[in-house]
Amino acid sequence: MSEILSLAPQNVWKHFHSLTLIPRPSGHLDKIQAFLLDFGKSVGVETFKDEAGNIIYRKPATPGMENRKTVILQAHMDMVPQKNKETVHDFEKDSIQTYIDGEWVKAKGTTLGSDNGMGVAAIMAVMEDKELKHGPLVALVTADEETGMYGAFGLKPGTIDGDILLNLDSEDEGELYIGCAGGEDLTATLEYKEEDTDPEDVALKVTLKGLRGGHSGIQIGWGHANANKLMARFLNQVITYDEACLVSWEGGNMRNAIPRECEVVITVPQSEVEDVMAFVGECEQVWRDEFATIEDNITFTAEQVELPKKMVPDEIRDNLVDAIFACPNGVERYIPTIPDTVETSSNLAIVEIAGGKASVKVLTRSSRESMKDYRNTAIESCFSMAGMQVVRSGGYSGWEPNVKSPILHAMKESYKAQFGEEPEVKVIHAGLECGIIGAVIPGLDMISFGPTLQCPHTPEERCNIPTVQKFYDFLIATLENIPVK
Repeated sequence: MSEILSLAPQNVWKHFHSLTLIPRPSGHLDKIQAFLLDFGKSVGVETFKDEAGNIIYRKPATPGMENRKTVILQAHMDMVPQKNKETVHDFEKDSIQTYIDGEWVKAKGTTLGSDNGMGVAAIMAVMEDKELKHGPLVALVTADEETGMYGAFGLKPGTIDGDILLNLDSEDEGELYIGCAGGEDLTATLEYKEEDTDPEDVALKVTLKGLRGGHSGIQIGWGHANANKLMARFLNQVITYDEACLVSWEGGNMRNAIPRECEVVITVPQSEVEDVMAFVGECEQVWRDEFATIEDNITFTAEQVELPKKMVPDEIRDNLVDAIFACPNGVERYIPTIPDTVETSSNLAIVEIAGGKASVKVLTRSSRESMKDYRNTAIESCFSMAGMQVVRSGGYSGWEPNVKSPILHAMKESYKAQFGEEPEVKVIHAGLECGIIGAVIPGLDMISFGPTLQCPHTPEERCNIPTVQKFYDFLIATLENIPVK
């Protein structure tokens, strides 16, 4: 039994613990879907799975509250599968190993899954609670939010209905979100014919790890290093000055996570090995200096490995490295009217080059459609010049803020009455499913909130224990005071 079962509120933490035992990485949701279906039936609420793989619960109003507005509680079931390189963990089979560190719950060497497990756990607690007073409730637990919001996109009109949407997927307690950025995926691909390596050359595996990474919609403006961009800087130099050839490149594994690790295999003449090894050490020190106070654990190493038989042709190598080097990454600009909020950004998330195939995956976000298109066009131009085929996909619009929202006004008053202070009202740069769901159910009054999480999408992910109690108390108070229709 996990020590987190003793935390308050126990009815939320027990469900979160149960979620940590069920493998649920994006794209592999059969086990969690079956678990959630069984749970809903066990607590006596109407339960079903729709065509998009979403799990839906319906709970009737408690007697005397049938005239209240219908609330849709919404969270997503999948989690980002990130782990430290040395951690042995199979996200499709293994449970998340949690532990308490002061006021935080963390996982041992992997993502915790509090994004969005805490939202799902809160929904489970509400569905199970027989004493809670509330109006009509619907719960929507969406599938594959982290890889493209496929569950939200697949929600068909008429599947559910409601008046108010409470999205439980924000990560700073005391903040109410009333808008978010839109996003779009960009994938550049190229097939090439490999060439033979020089049998007189030496092969080196060069590994960059220890970066903080982070959620590309939340930490993108924090100055965290991007492993793919740093590796491009290294390769640019050793190709120019040490006759390096490229065999393979593997960096990042999730489009919405800032890449923390990168590994390449290169070949160089024997006479250049010492110089390359020395340059590896120089890069590590330069990057530690550049990212002082931001990145504390940068590790950049090289080791000799068996010489591969094939490599990337020189011209293709140069084009790929140049394109990755030049690809726009990070913050494009902040919202002019809200200077501390990122408006437009992109994350050079995944680079895979090996065996005659190259693939680069980027996620662009913006709360302004014209700027999202501008950033994506710049990225598309970059890879097109390298001879790559570029495809845009998975585009979704942002959620436009409504400062006159009735539920916003009610929740601000409720929060102040409970905790003696005003909540902050914000627009988030991360993508939320609210805008997509709102397009399916027109007229929804929408708010997003949650407990405090830090470093989601990384093995440093942690959930602040005291804020879970405040988050859940606030949720309950909100449900008890939903206005009449």
